[in-house]
Amino acid sequence: MKVENIKPYKESSEGKKKQVAQMFNNIARRYDFLNHFLSMGIDRIWRRKAISMLEKEFPMLILDIATGTADLAIESIRLNPEKIYGIDISTDMLEIGRNKIKKKNLQEKIQLFEGDSEDLIFEDNKFDIVTVAFGVRNFQNLRKGLSEMLRVLKPEGIVMILEFSQPTNPLLKKLYNFYSSHVTPKIGKAISKDGAAYTYLNESVSAFPFGSEFCKILTETGYKDVHARSLTFGVATIYTAKK
Repeated sequence: MKVENIKPYKESSEGKKKQVAQMFNNIARRYDFLNHFLSMGIDRIWRRKAISMLEKEFPMLILDIATGTADLAIESIRLNPEKIYGIDISTDMLEIGRNKIKKKNLQEKIQLFEGDSEDLIFEDNKFDIVTVAFGVRNFQNLRKGLSEMLRVLKPEGIVMILEFSQPTNPLLKKLYNFYSSHVTPKIGKAISKDGAAYTYLNESVSAFPFGSEFCKILTETGYKDVHARSLTFGVATIYTAKK
């Protein structure tokens, strides 16, 4: 099944986009805690590595897609840009992100917007770098979302996508699948009180076209110089590409 067809609430007749927004609103208050807890803090390391790969680019303007609670946008401050914009469809996630930005006194550097990542409010050729962490598999139309990211990039601009993938080692894959399909949903349900959210997480990761398959999609969308860097035995992957 294509990742676009995986939805959080199977009994709902709403489209994926609305369901995803509802899901993130439902789990927003526990989202950061569960991210760090379920990954044993490794998600922080992944974000740091992803941003470190962009340090030689010296970007002036950065757009963070599906910014959520703004963890990657805040991490991007290390690149010393003039401005970072974040966009997300979840109002509750954005509220938490804005509070984090305010506590760090970064309001002048980072600005968050509510909006659709597949229909961006920004003009063509605006950003030096576009980033997204754990967001593209939530797109209702994956290729449309990737095309929008390409549209708003400046010529020679870089996209950086951090996304879950799957280990290729058979033993590690078996252990990972057991953890993702049995442990994660139970803990996620107990803490977030949304039984569907962390089942959806596992299903969407399983359906996502990772590695060379996703690199091919990026190339077909119009990106060049596409590269993939596997993290933590293949549990996550950093993709970079140019316009």
